[in-house]
Amino acid sequence: MSIEIKTPADIEKMRVVGALAAEQLEMTEAHIKPGISTGELNRICHEYTINEQQAIPASLNYRGFPKSICTSVNHVVCHGIPNDEKFLKQGDIINVDVTLIKDEFHGDTSKTFIVGKPSILAKRLVSICKETLYLGIQQVKPGNHLGDIGHATQTHAEKNRFSVVREYCGHGIGRVFHDEPQVVHYGKPGTGIELLPGMVFTIEPMINAGKATVKLLSDDWTVVTKDHKLTAQWEHTILVTDTGYEILTYRNDDTIPRCG
Repeated sequence: MSIEIKTPADIEKMRVVGALAAEQLEMTEAHIKPGISTGELNRICHEYTINEQQAIPASLNYRGFPKSICTSVNHVVCHGIPNDEKFLKQGDIINVDVTLIKDEFHGDTSKTFIVGKPSILAKRLVSICKETLYLGIQQVKPGNHLGDIGHATQTHAEKNRFSVVREYCGHGIGRVFHDEPQVVHYGKPGTGIELLPGMVFTIEPMINAGKATVKLLSDDWTVVTKDHKLTAQWEHTILVTDTGYEILTYRNDDTIPRCG
């Protein structure tokens, strides 16, 4: 397995595109409200990417994906396709996943938003999922292993009586959208690939309120929980530094240090 080590010039470009991806999610938050369609969210993000950020929406036509962002509502685990007939309702949760290309490099991030007033379960699920992401990020430093990240995310989710999706994972990223290594969100400490400075990958735990089993729908994109219970996901693009980590898609609402 060949894992690209980014050069200082590569890293600077990834900081730029990562900041743009973060900015897009911050912009999107004002539009997350009852009555808006996921199709309209897609149009807003697409136009913002092209017109305001002078960037490219990486998801559009990627392996045939028909839209510029992924919108995964309630029991949709990932890769939800925006739809003009899918309107957000009070109490929904929605993961918005955005990936941009700028100067050949990708920035990939996602956040699960709450629409209006959530149920107690939904609020807790979204919160715990965010915590699992942060705990995974805190394991990123030279000499640690991918298994340390997976163990941290799995342990926290299961301690809180949630389950971890195993079929979908984080990934290396740079000039290539989905690259090596695969970053799974379960595992044992000290196992897997050793982390080295200059590696860049996403951490993006998908946490279910029910069982971990998922199902791919007939559109060959949309993944749902098999028991139709709620699911949440949070994602950041992470650089391994000489001493720890740097979050390249850091947002103003993050409650973990940008670097550690």
